[in-house]
Amino acid sequence: MHLLVDECLSPALVERLHKAGYRAAHVTHLGRRGWTDEALMKKILDEDWTFITGNAFDFRGAAAAPGTSGAYSGTSIHAGLICLNRPHQDSRALQLELLEAALEAIDDVGKDLVNKVLEVTLTEDDQVYTALYEMPGGWGK
Repeated sequence: MHLLVDECLSPALVERLHKAGYRAAHVTHLGRRGWTDEALMKKILDEDWTFITGNAFDFRGAAAAPGTSGAYSGTSIHAGLICLNRPHQDSRALQLELLEAALEAIDDVGKDLVNKVLEVTLTEDDQVYTALYEMPGGWGK
């Protein structure tokens, strides 16, 4: 499993992932800053990256119907999507806190996120929730 961190998230997440023993990179480290979601998806799918983003809607579509829209809709197989959902306030510390919850959840499932979405959500009352679900390829197409 190797993880690609979206440019909307701090590069500090990559450092934490390396410390946890993962192969990881940040979009900007790969020279992909400013790429469209579609262009980025080609790299993600071609190189089997598990993608970590703070823009869940753009990649998994609406929360009520994941996979029916968004950049992952219509994919036949993917290495996994991790969404760090946070309220409007944002900080590197908060992103790292949500990443820690994601790492715990990944360990619980044996590091297999193929065709799965892991959502880590900080609610308005500062509770962190994780949800793991299938998002099989081909939804919405």
